[in-house]
Amino acid sequence: MPELSVVIPTYNRLETLCAVVPALLANDLSAEHYEIVVADSNSNDGTAEYFAGISTRHPNVRYVPGGYSGRAMARNAGIAAAAGEIVLFTDSDIIASPELLGRHLEHHRLERGVAVVGMELQVDTLAEYERLRDRPEVRRPLHPERRRRLSWLYFLTGNASVRKTDLERVGRFDESFTGYGHEDLELGYRLQAAGIRILYEPRAVNYHWQAIPYDEQKEKMRLAGRSTVRFYRKHPVFAVKARLGMTALSLALHGFIRKNPRLLARLERAGRDRSGFARNVVYQYHYVSGIKDALGNDRA
Repeated sequence: MPELSVVIPTYNRLETLCAVVPALLANDLSAEHYEIVVADSNSNDGTAEYFAGISTRHPNVRYVPGGYSGRAMARNAGIAAAAGEIVLFTDSDIIASPELLGRHLEHHRLERGVAVVGMELQVDTLAEYERLRDRPEVRRPLHPERRRRLSWLYFLTGNASVRKTDLERVGRFDESFTGYGHEDLELGYRLQAAGIRILYEPRAVNYHWQAIPYDEQKEKMRLAGRSTVRFYRKHPVFAVKARLGMTALSLALHGFIRKNPRLLARLERAGRDRSGFARNVVYQYHYVSGIKDALGNDRA
């Protein structure tokens, strides 16, 4: 039996999977210690045919298709199918470093009652991935390497592992999160509330290969805002509102920008011209728009 099951949800991501799966298979952990479980929401881009070929050469790669309504349901199907005691979550557009699996497994072999989150680096292209892979000194990670503990706010399932028994104990992913965002943070919240310590392992590196167009990212932020309200209604405590930016100040700033359409138009143009500050403000504006949509007070 494998010790570790890598669970990957996917839908029509064959192009990136062709880089993701070989990287996992090339990791430093011996094949008998891990398996790869791909939960596919019935892709129609050749994904099934790709895994039919891969599985014949690598029996530790398992393909689990189904009519999954979102990433939460797909990941739950992967958890149910997992044979390993440890479940490592990643995504179909994230390329693993050779040490990724071993670094996660090392922590779980040493102690129970922990979840492990690794270092996830954002890259737009394969060339940028290769540059960051080969030149660690130019990396800009989210957390400093000396950090050892994280809160549920950083339980991001592009690079996170936890015991299957702990997942079963807290109830896996909440499948009511069918839109974009927060199904992983909400699981992290429940894990932490159940006494699971979330550890940071900076040596477990992977590379999130995605180049999201400006307008698409704005829509994702709006959907994430809607998921924030779902999260808060499930866990109506101040810490959730504060950490997810659902505060009186953020709502007031949104209202100010909305009442000044010229200012919003200038910010939108500057963001399209790749001004980092303007993009962040615009993304936050659309995020709070999603919050207000879900609250039913978008005119506030």
